[in-house]
Amino acid sequence: MASSLTKDAAEQEKTSPTSGGMTFFGHPFGLAPLFLTEMWERFSYYGMRALLVVYLISGGPDAKPGSQGGGLAMPEASSVAIYSIYVAMVYLLAMPGGWFGDRVWGPRKTVTIAASTIMAGHLLLAVPGKPTFFAGLALVAIGSGLLKSNISTMVGHLYDGPTDPRRDGGFTLFYIGINLGAFFAPLVIGTIGQEVNWHLGFGIAAAGMALGLMIFLWGTRHLDPKSSVVPTPLSAEERKATLTKALIWLGVAAVFYGIVGGAGLFTLNWALIPITLLGLIIPITVLLRIKRDKDLSDTEQTKVSGYIWFFVAAAAFWMIFDQAGSTMSTFAEKKTADNVFGIGFPSTWFQSVNPLWVMALAPVFAWLWVFLARRNSEPSTTVKFSMAMVLIGASFFVFAVPMGMAGDGSKVSPAWLLMIYMIQTMGELCLSPVGLSLTTKMAPKKYASQMLGVWFLAVTAGDCTTGLLSIAGVDMNGTGTIVFQAALCTLAGVAVWMYRKRIIALMGDVH
Repeated sequence: MASSLTKDAAEQEKTSPTSGGMTFFGHPFGLAPLFLTEMWERFSYYGMRALLVVYLISGGPDAKPGSQGGGLAMPEASSVAIYSIYVAMVYLLAMPGGWFGDRVWGPRKTVTIAASTIMAGHLLLAVPGKPTFFAGLALVAIGSGLLKSNISTMVGHLYDGPTDPRRDGGFTLFYIGINLGAFFAPLVIGTIGQEVNWHLGFGIAAAGMALGLMIFLWGTRHLDPKSSVVPTPLSAEERKATLTKALIWLGVAAVFYGIVGGAGLFTLNWALIPITLLGLIIPITVLLRIKRDKDLSDTEQTKVSGYIWFFVAAAAFWMIFDQAGSTMSTFAEKKTADNVFGIGFPSTWFQSVNPLWVMALAPVFAWLWVFLARRNSEPSTTVKFSMAMVLIGASFFVFAVPMGMAGDGSKVSPAWLLMIYMIQTMGELCLSPVGLSLTTKMAPKKYASQMLGVWFLAVTAGDCTTGLLSIAGVDMNGTGTIVFQAALCTLAGVAVWMYRKRIIALMGDVH
């Protein structure tokens, strides 16, 4: 019944006026509210992320001397683990987020619920105290996972299928919105949170998401009617079975943690370790399930085998890349000079460097690939992945230099971090957009929609590896650990390059 009503509403929308002929830089006007919604969601997310680790260690033994107190005074290792697991969960929850959009609420309603959940999470973060902090962090992760895939789906709905010549340009504009939000967030939320009051910073993140939600609700009339439709709604039997399973697992968790808590044994690791292990087990399980599916043709099976190479490489890449907000954030806070030409700035500003480099270098890379393609010299996807792995490894080899320089307690120039972020961004531009495109090309027909979620699971696996290492007591800020990670990724890049012919053979007709 619910799905019928939704479809009826969509049919009514088809006959109602939408944009009245207006466009957004030559694209359907519906792109404007989606662009602004995503921009403000990323503003709230990256602003909170910039504050996360420095807030967690504030007031504790690992905090920067003389810095603002009022944080949770947690050890640096625990803070890095919490950060890593939080980022991992955002990407892990993108898969169930897509499932809710496809089978329960439809993309438009899912994004409305997601934005409201994110806003509520930031409001809880704005309330001092550990219980509200962890509850707020969970809500932001859940909301971000729900929103991530569904808002991208609605961008695709605005165009006349995959062959629409405006489609790639529309997603490029949408990507600019992501980076605009990511760039300004640390400058605004980071400055206010770090220099004035942590919770006021989190509150501004909530206000940003509230603005994004209002823009989205205002702009829904300009979206394609398909955005309101539930593509494959759950049957009554499926709904009942799903709800029953969810309640059983919730009950098991409640009983287990009730026993642990009642026995006085509960520590933070009782929550962190199971989540971290799930973040590693789920990606492996999903890939194995797809690989063993007997409905796949031999060609599809071969392509999945080839895709696993790229998945493992991507997981190693994100393991280093996402330490920008943890390992590198604490280095920026405690061991990097906080002024240039006598002008001081908070360490959270370094979190704006990557999106700035993306906006500066993305057009250069896009031009370069086209330039090389015209001369039949464009590197293959396998070579681009190899380049990304070597670049991310090189960034941590470079990172080891200022880390060694700061070993005697002196502070290093901000130029070191600017250079490291530049190298990492170059690697990101070789891997991230290429990986998204590759995923859609190599996906078995049966898993065409789900494979994008599988790609995001590479981020989950990489971040959970970092989280598990932190929980195990590995010093992520140790020079030895940094060099080991750099060597691991560089060697992985070399391995991908050496076995490129074998990988290309597994890719079949995908180039």
